[in-house]
Amino acid sequence: MPNAFDFTASPFDCLTSDEQRLVRDAVDIAYFREGETLLDPGIEPLHLFVVIKGHVSQFDAEETVASYGPNDCFDGRSLVAGRASSRFVAAEEVLAYQLAKAAVNELISSNATFGALLFSDLSNKLSALAQRHSQREMQVLATARVAQAYLREAHTVDAGTSIVGVAALMQAQHTNSVLVRDAQRLGIFSNTGLQRAVVDGRPLDALPVRELATFKLVTIAPNAPLFDALALMIEHQVHRLVVTEGERIVGLLEQLDLLSFLSNHSYLISVQIVQAQDLPALQAAAAQITRLVALLFRGGTKVSQIGKLVQALNAKLFERTWRLIAPAELFAQSCLFVMGSEGRGEQLLKTDQDNGLILRDGASTSAADVERACERFSAALRDFGYPECPGGIMLSNPSWRRGASDFAGSVRHWLLRPDPEGLMALAIFIDAHAVAGDPSLLAAVRAEVDTLVSANDSLLGRFAAAIDSFPDASGGWWNRLLLIGEQDTQTLDLKKAGIFPIVHGVRSLALRDHVQATGSVARLEALVAIGRLPAEFATDLADSLHFLMALRLEAGLAELDTGRAVSGGVRTDKLSSLQRDLLKDALAVVKRFKALARHQFHLEGG
Repeated sequence: MPNAFDFTASPFDCLTSDEQRLVRDAVDIAYFREGETLLDPGIEPLHLFVVIKGHVSQFDAEETVASYGPNDCFDGRSLVAGRASSRFVAAEEVLAYQLAKAAVNELISSNATFGALLFSDLSNKLSALAQRHSQREMQVLATARVAQAYLREAHTVDAGTSIVGVAALMQAQHTNSVLVRDAQRLGIFSNTGLQRAVVDGRPLDALPVRELATFKLVTIAPNAPLFDALALMIEHQVHRLVVTEGERIVGLLEQLDLLSFLSNHSYLISVQIVQAQDLPALQAAAAQITRLVALLFRGGTKVSQIGKLVQALNAKLFERTWRLIAPAELFAQSCLFVMGSEGRGEQLLKTDQDNGLILRDGASTSAADVERACERFSAALRDFGYPECPGGIMLSNPSWRRGASDFAGSVRHWLLRPDPEGLMALAIFIDAHAVAGDPSLLAAVRAEVDTLVSANDSLLGRFAAAIDSFPDASGGWWNRLLLIGEQDTQTLDLKKAGIFPIVHGVRSLALRDHVQATGSVARLEALVAIGRLPAEFATDLADSLHFLMALRLEAGLAELDTGRAVSGGVRTDKLSSLQRDLLKDALAVVKRFKALARHQFHLEGG
């Protein structure tokens, strides 16, 4: 009876100690030669197999549809159905655990999560995972440090400064407190002290701030736990702490900012953006967005929620940047918009700039002023960590900053004379989302698309055909998928393999049916509402998209942690058994969707 069963692999990692004991009592080890069949279609399975060594191939008819390696288990669905529907063959010598059917049934009855992870579809598996991770966010917050919160700049005044002078400084710097230097002493003066000064009765222009400052500072180090800061505030009945590192004053931690961090980290970044008076301040806020994404993701927040939050924060960031850079009349007479994953609300980590500007016809701003502002905007975003678009789809490119009539003319050209470049531009543009200026300018140009696309089957077919634009995504990636778990250290490009086919396929269906939404999930919901997609399949597509986005984000954050650039690739040999299982399920959904898209758009081979 084996004692080395690995209970860290899914789905066995959710078992209690008693359930683990049941597994140990009901499991044996079996050996299979290369080419030997473990299960045949129509056979009633008696065991759940867990691979120890070697690989097993799954066949539907003559097509290989999956491969199972060490720590992978199969075939839970056959156990539940009472009959195998696929053939499972040892691709090489295989050593595997055989867990008795009776024990599996008992585990399914006693542990809903085990059952869901074992044989459910993708949606139920992800739902089970969400329940398991529901406690992770508070665990992450419990380890957060003071430096991760929003620290306000510490402004210092001489102790002899009058209350009027201090109040003027506080108003100019938008701060509720200042530090007070009195020889060797350091104190603090806040709005509370200002209230006491008014009640004091002495002339405020002759009353030195030292008279009402508090010189018993409560300090904390930047690497101290954030909950320690909260405890200090409660203990000393203060609303702010002075954050110090040795003799250096790092900043001030306000109680409001601390509590906001614990309840809603995005609020702090939003405040930073709105209050920013220059580009360096916005650059600091932009850096916080990536840290927020990491914190939320590792705390268990769904990628769909993170995407919406990042879209909202980036919109504020871009709007504030454009307002600081553009002359007031240019800001009022233009519409700044973003496209691609940013426009769809599906950007997680910073990607290439995809933006444009529509100018109101007859705008009074000179061409030179427009060019200067657009060049500065693209450069600012580059400094914020958003790389320049290799294809030049950004404000610094004159092709993407035009008057409304010119832009509408470009759209008509894309639609009526669709060459590859025009189709690409159209695909990018229909994801456009206004972030600053007059949104009606974008809406008017977008209306050109709906007017001209009607009943243009040839255009729609050429547009939708891009789902097969990546050779590795139409055939090669599926073959490579079958190698997952083997000694293949190549990376899988999840964007090409799954994200792009889903996004563009959904975008094509939305274009055909004049769906105005830009987000993939919102488009899916609209397509279900008008009867173009079954609700269950739309759910599978949304779940698959979000899983692939999460896997890509996890890999990207790991690269950033080690100082590497985000590549967009995922090392398939580094995935857990659960991740491999979910990846296979997700890419199987992608394969079904591509077949549906080919059929609906009458593409060759559909």
